[in-house]
Amino acid sequence: MKITKYQIQEIKDTPHKIDVREMYNKESAQAMLMVLKPGESLKPHKTPVDVFFFIVEGHPTIHIGNESEVCEADTLIESPADIVHYISNASDSLARILVVKAPRPVSLTKVL
Repeated sequence: MKITKYQIQEIKDTPHKIDVREMYNKESAQAMLMVLKPGESLKPHKTPVDVFFFIVEGHPTIHIGNESEVCEADTLIESPADIVHYISNASDSLARILVVKAPRPVSLTKVL
């Protein structure tokens, strides 16, 4: 058994400049837990693989293509490969989102 604790994972250096930590990284999938403070947002970007977002806490807005939706905890949102997407937090509380890419990308995410 392998246990990974969020609190001891290093914050990744990403173009988004937010708190994002790697929780799982295998060829079959990659999982990151991100925390968006009120007012924070990812930059619009495309990933070369399918992604899903699981809202752990808060009410972030998920933007995929030309659709946007405020989502609540315990919700899963699918985002197909090569579609512009990003997440923003217009609420007044933290948003915690588990981001899973499957399979793990072999090429870089394209920030727009």
